Amino acid sequence: MQRRHFLSLSTLAATAGGFQNVFAAPDALAGWRQYEVVTKVNVAEQTALSRLWIPVPLATLDNYQRTLDVNFNAPGAESARMLTLPGSDVRMVAVKFADAGAPQSVEIVSRVATRDRAVDLGSSGHGGSTSATSLRPYLQATSLAPLDGIVKETADRIQAEAGHPKDTVAKARAIYEWIVENAKRNPATAGCGTGDVSYTLTSGNLSGKCADLNGLFTALARATRIPARDVYGVRVEDSSRGFKSLGKSGDISKAQHCRAEFYADGHGWIPVDPADVAKVMLEEQPGGLPKDAPKVRAARAMLFGAWEGNWMAYNTGADVRLPGSNRTEGFFMYPQGETANGRLDSLDPAHFAYTITSRKLA
Repeated sequence: MQRRHFLSLSTLAATAGGFQNVFAAPDALAGWRQYEVVTKVNVAEQTALSRLWIPVPLATLDNYQRTLDVNFNAPGAESARMLTLPGSDVRMVAVKFADAGAPQSVEIVSRVATRDRAVDLGSSGHGGSTSATSLRPYLQATSLAPLDGIVKETADRIQAEAGHPKDTVAKARAIYEWIVENAKRNPATAGCGTGDVSYTLTSGNLSGKCADLNGLFTALARATRIPARDVYGVRVEDSSRGFKSLGKSGDISKAQHCRAEFYADGHGWIPVDPADVAKVMLEEQPGGLPKDAPKVRAARAMLFGAWEGNWMAYNTGADVRLPGSNRTEGFFMYPQGETANGRLDSLDPAHFAYTITSRKLA
């Protein structure tokens, strides 16, 4: 059996979740970059029952990303559907296979538009605000990021060392600068890290990768009563800002990357990425770079308040319950799967092979 599903922009407009046809005007894509991202997943360990859950890009992200269409094909599947988890922006293709002799693979083609995003933090803000009810989820603890104990103690210490700033942006900057000064990227960390904030703070070396370090920013911000969220996605193009380490094109199967945002009245959601500052220090040139190197200083300045548009966002979800399974994922950035023999390891290509490729569209 072959299952096909295509969501055009007009279809998204009628989908639960309020996706809007934001590109109705012919010139609406002016200044935006368009990418085609192809995800192929193959279950090598085929059994009579297999399930896959594959993230697809969120419909829209502030003034940064718009999803134009998603098209998927799952030959051999008993069922395949694209869905949005209730009360979240987590979208996925969920597939069930029930024949060990049939193909157990999925191909997803997504087309997205992105653009560089920067917030003028020197201004008084653009006015407008988001309701306290809408922001409440971004002040809550999660399974990976408790807001008490060492997290709260660290957050309070950072603000005390910064002189107890009153302004939200200044408070968030204190957290960002503390992470840049004290944390480091650990190349031995598997994938993007676990995102376990308590472990990061108690491990003794304050290191990890993007899910660890940007997840730390989000937790410390929330513990300071600043709404914040992790945004999970994948790099889709080389950096045009001169950073060899901050981009990837072509085969992006291992280019997953978590970013972060915090909310301030008058400015809205403000992008940050202290983990990528650590990445520049470690990877930009052989042997690494010191904190006072020009490229590190440039990254440090840019990544508090701005993102380059060479990355695609999947979702901002936390503690994601996979439909049809009793599994809950702390975050959802990789394809997930299970067979009759148990869970498949997203970081084990021998048994759970997938590829993700990207190309820029004219």
